[in-house]
Amino acid sequence: MQLPNLTIREASDLLATKKISSVELTHATLQRAHEIDPKIKSYVTITDDLAIEQAKKADERIAKGENVTPLTGIPFAAKDCISTRNIRTTCSSKILEDYVPQYNATVINKLADAGAVLMGKTNMDEFGMGSSCENSAFFNTHNPWDLERVPGGSSGGSAAAMSASLCSFSLGEDTGGSVRMPAGFCNVTGIKPTYGRVSRYGLISLVSSFDCIGPMSRDVYDCATVLETIAGHDPQDSTTFNSPVPRYTQHVTKSVKGMTIGIPKEYFVSGMEAGVESSIQEAIRTYEKLGMKIQEVSLPNTKYALPVYYLLLFAEASSNLARFDGTRFGLSVSENAKDVIDIYLQTRHKGFGDEVKRRIMLGAYALSAGYYDAYYLKAQKVRTLLRRDFETALASCDILLAPTCPTTAFKLGEKTSDPLEMYLSDIYVVATNPAGVPALALPAGFSNNMPVGMQLIGKHLDEQTLFQVGHAYQQETDWHKQLPNI
Repeated sequence: MQLPNLTIREASDLLATKKISSVELTHATLQRAHEIDPKIKSYVTITDDLAIEQAKKADERIAKGENVTPLTGIPFAAKDCISTRNIRTTCSSKILEDYVPQYNATVINKLADAGAVLMGKTNMDEFGMGSSCENSAFFNTHNPWDLERVPGGSSGGSAAAMSASLCSFSLGEDTGGSVRMPAGFCNVTGIKPTYGRVSRYGLISLVSSFDCIGPMSRDVYDCATVLETIAGHDPQDSTTFNSPVPRYTQHVTKSVKGMTIGIPKEYFVSGMEAGVESSIQEAIRTYEKLGMKIQEVSLPNTKYALPVYYLLLFAEASSNLARFDGTRFGLSVSENAKDVIDIYLQTRHKGFGDEVKRRIMLGAYALSAGYYDAYYLKAQKVRTLLRRDFETALASCDILLAPTCPTTAFKLGEKTSDPLEMYLSDIYVVATNPAGVPALALPAGFSNNMPVGMQLIGKHLDEQTLFQVGHAYQQETDWHKQLPNI
């Protein structure tokens, strides 16, 4: 029995029956991380001492039978834009390379209360700006299925760590597919919840109106288990819903017979890799065998999703990153500075990478006096149309099904010289964030020995239907059980 390969459910059962201890599980996972991660580079920081300390406390809880949850004693990793008290939180940027928060994000506190064990912080595209995890200021993360390929982004480190069994689950953050795309590339399950379902308090913002923290795991049941724990209203985040969190794990095993899946015709066009299309079509046939109805739907404004997403991203990111000025926190470069403006310029020149600078400049342009109405305001209006598209399509079916990406993982360096080509790889995942709807990414097969991902898109606050439909698929297939040979 390889302890790091266990699902949350398997590990929790073994912990509850005292067949293993959290210290044993954590030690085995840490040992694997130190052996394997130098090849993958999924972690920015590994917190050995803290992990063992938390594992010992988890074992004490289990021994006493007090406050034991399904996550007690389970090792996890967190994307390095999620604040962790007294642990370096870098956003994979030189401007925050030595930043140590004095508080935890709400999701970290909830997991600590549940008894989960923090393994460390994972690599990402700098401030979440990227689709391949090649924009980190520190190093590139490699796909465990092929070390010459990208893991996807921006939560590439979290997906790679999960795929390589370097944690039992991980936290990512999805601004425009940043959980789902790497989940698809790395053969893991991941969810972008409804906007406002999970607190953003303590998340270092990229786009405040898009950002969603979401878990990645081996299967749907585990993903539902984690979301149950981290979801819910937070007084420190006014955008969270003040409504009860469903018991997703109780709902997940219900039959899907008679339910309807919508297939957006705009997502099945020329340019999709043949192996990706055949895998998605096979998934549709699997659902038909389960008694689900299949119908074509239309999302007519899909062609505007990419420009709308990036225009709004550039604008909000430009505003959010203005705080990194070299005078309040983070990197400060003031050598031979003439005045405070010179400090700003030097700090941002040395602290931000090329992609971050590119997006800040484009965002400032879109928000400028002569162009605000033409670009930013118009994008906000079209955003409303995107949301209405989903509402209309989902009025006649229970969920939508689509690929997460038109291709499998591409090679490192293949798209770095062409930002527009890199942006186009997000084409299937960006629309859900402006619309605020939830989406679940699932392993759906392989093409040329690389994982294929599909996503299920649901109605607002209806993650339980996504889990139900996703779990049914994983009961019929074993793609999610396939592990990379590292």
